[in-house]
Amino acid sequence: MIRAVTFDVTLTLLHCPRLGEIYSGTLRRHGIEVDPEEARRLISVVWQEFACSAEPGHDRFSSHPEGERGWWRRFLERICEHLGSPPPSRFTAAELFHRFGSAAAWEVYPEVPRVLAALRDQGLRLGVVSNWDHRLPELLRQAGLARFFDAIVFSAELGIEKPDQRIFHQALTELGVEPAAALHVGDARLEDVEGAVAAGLLALHLTRTSGGGDLRDLTSLPELVAAERAGRAGRQWAGRVLDF
Repeated sequence: MIRAVTFDVTLTLLHCPRLGEIYSGTLRRHGIEVDPEEARRLISVVWQEFACSAEPGHDRFSSHPEGERGWWRRFLERICEHLGSPPPSRFTAAELFHRFGSAAAWEVYPEVPRVLAALRDQGLRLGVVSNWDHRLPELLRQAGLARFFDAIVFSAELGIEKPDQRIFHQALTELGVEPAAALHVGDARLEDVEGAVAAGLLALHLTRTSGGGDLRDLTSLPELVAAERAGRAGRQWAGRVLDF
């Protein structure tokens, strides 16, 4: 029986629809021109570059010699390299770091608060397992979501990133449940689904903007979990991934 549900954060609980606009506006104020769509594209490109070069399992933010601020500054520098622009100032990087640590830059998906409340009403313990830096707890508090969670576990605090099993096990220790009694929901096939399954959890793949996942949003999650807890799931849990 499921006793706990854990969630990824970005593209699962909240998103940043003005991502390119915020980068473009901030860079422009500091003398670097890039339109919002190109900024968004380069953010994705550089994120993938850095993901490919990261040491597996090790948190990218805390592994940087200058910590998470240094990592994000280097991230911004790499974007400017793609643009052929001079290196951004520390003030530019600091402004962006501050902006994305505030809930004003983000939007919570509309169904999320009522889904989390419904899961809590079922007596479930809830947690976050996310590859994020130390701004995450305050961001979730500002967004009105922290109150739903019994554990907020993030990579920068542990020095471990998903899909490493240890970050999932840390969350389950804080939640007081065994892996087989927990379900993880997230948007990344490798980090969220494969990582959770390898750690012994059940998993659901959330794909909000494309097909092929288990869920397109979280609306049906309380009903699915309630059915499993009551033994009424229409199909069996296959490969430790919820198949319905």
